[in-house]
Amino acid sequence: MKKTISAFALSVLLLGTMTGCGNKGIAPFVMPENGYDGSEVTITFYHAMGQELQGKLKQHITKFESLYPNITVNEQYVGNYDAVRDQLVNEISIGEGSNVAYCYPDHVALYNKSKKVVTLDQFINDTKEYSYTTQDGKTVNYTFGLTQAQKDDFVEPYFEEGRTFGDGLLYSLPYAKSTEVLYYNETFFTQHNLSVPTTWDEMWEVCRQIKEIDPYCYPLGYDSDSNWFITMAEQLGTGYTSAEEGNHYIFNNDGNKAWLTELKGYFDEGLFTTKGLLSTYTSSLFTAAANPGEVCCYMCIGSSAGASYQSPSKDSEGNYPFNVEIAPIPQHDLNNPKAIQQGPSVCIFNDKDPQKVCASWLFVKYLSTNQELQADMSKINGYTPILKSVSEIPVYKKWIEEGKDIQAKATKVCIEQRDSNFVSPSFVGSSAARDQVGDALDAILSGTKTVDQALQDAVDECEYSA
Repeated sequence: MKKTISAFALSVLLLGTMTGCGNKGIAPFVMPENGYDGSEVTITFYHAMGQELQGKLKQHITKFESLYPNITVNEQYVGNYDAVRDQLVNEISIGEGSNVAYCYPDHVALYNKSKKVVTLDQFINDTKEYSYTTQDGKTVNYTFGLTQAQKDDFVEPYFEEGRTFGDGLLYSLPYAKSTEVLYYNETFFTQHNLSVPTTWDEMWEVCRQIKEIDPYCYPLGYDSDSNWFITMAEQLGTGYTSAEEGNHYIFNNDGNKAWLTELKGYFDEGLFTTKGLLSTYTSSLFTAAANPGEVCCYMCIGSSAGASYQSPSKDSEGNYPFNVEIAPIPQHDLNNPKAIQQGPSVCIFNDKDPQKVCASWLFVKYLSTNQELQADMSKINGYTPILKSVSEIPVYKKWIEEGKDIQAKATKVCIEQRDSNFVSPSFVGSSAARDQVGDALDAILSGTKTVDQALQDAVDECEYSA
């Protein structure tokens, strides 16, 4: 059989084979004795923020640049998280790339094939006080390190996500966190006396009830094929990936084959669709319920950070055509709930100019310890603040408790699910595994591959690109 390789897998191979050449001349980062010395530097920040979040980011970048007058931050919207990953993989392979970037743990593991990601412990634990003088005679005093109070303020699972690479070192800091939640058309549910499902068995029963009411709908939409596979494997304990060297890809097993076969049956009943099958986010189906006669769905599982996309537009009189409510995702075992931990962290890349690395850390520290920025992002997109103290800001606390908009509702549920969040092992190849299990789920549901074939092909692709 002829072996094929995806574009992303090819870029990973290029990263592994070319980084030795591309990074020639860049030694491992060593902290300069004088820290950031006030040199004029421009650092680039790759991210995936939407337009409204970008506006807030630019406001905070202006504040940061006023604190450090000789540092200029060039923020660049690259696309979604995978687009950031793919662009960086390609650029790192030729010795280029940004200074700071949005990342997930599996992205960091991939970038570390080049050994270019800078570990952050050396900054966080640096207790020295630094200063420099600007050209206009202003003295700037600063520290690299985090105080104990700042360390304690991080939500621990969010902070520890950056230390999941097997060597005990910290490679990233959390920036904004989210999880998946269940959006449902509360107006429709109330009208037809439907119960909000808390387990998957309840979900399929409710989906069948909805299908009887509206035979042409998809009762449920799922916005990430990959997340669904990973979450079900975690909830069921069937296995997805392992940190064990040489045995990373454990998802081709009888347990996963059983639930995937069962899921295919529900799909054949017309009970759901996914982003991979629809070729667009299923939130578009969820909001389509506002348009009589259009094919729609009445429940959607998606990121709490995408709450605004789950809200229908207001009518000419300024009213919403239906009310959206939010609940935790269904569980296999309510006594042992599991919900995927998402949302970007930020990492720093080495550079020939150590002053750029120091400036990058000051920027990352500012982003990750800024209460105002965390509250702003949460209000816009439903991100959960990474700092505990944000929840005690009176205005923010009132916003959550009142729950007047969909972002507040999503954030509240996200906070409620925080203790059930999980993160999969991070290793070189974990990013490819995420892509491949999503493709496998899509192929199984569409009928283009059998369960056995789809899972074996996914493992082969992962091993070939690792």
